[in-house]
Amino acid sequence: MKRLLTLALILPTQTFAAGFDRPIPQPQTETAEFWFLVGSIGLVAALAVVQILVSRR
Repeated sequence: MKRLLTLALILPTQTFAAGFDRPIPQPQTETAEFWFLVGSIGLVAALAVVQILVSRR
């Protein structure tokens, strides 16, 4: 077992590794931009409601 561990540490690890292909970012679609806008407006509205509720106390 000890020899196997030593052998595994001595062998170059690059021979076992596959080549890494960097992911290519995809362009953002108009649908995604629309839903991001809806989510952003919803978040700002929620923050405004929380501010109103907290300021009453």
